[in-house]
Amino acid sequence: MQVDEESMRPVLNRLRRAQGQLAAVISMVESGRDCKDVVTQLAAVSRALDRAGFKIVASGMRQCLADDSGSPPMTEEELEKLFLTLA
Repeated sequence: MQVDEESMRPVLNRLRRAQGQLAAVISMVESGRDCKDVVTQLAAVSRALDRAGFKIVASGMRQCLADDSGSPPMTEEELEKLFLTLA
């Protein structure tokens, strides 16, 4: 499944933001920051990654439904499995 570049731009932005947040979490752990602050930031990283994953799946679904390439569309089971991997 290929996702168009326009759909990938926001995904890449989210992933880059998550990458920066994760670097901040690592720095916080290394400097001995309060556990509550670390966990809060770690939760933010997790949400950012989840949102990026959901955006990829949603974009892929839209593209699969409109796909004229002749390749078979994803089955309901395949789509369900994709969603559950993000749960």
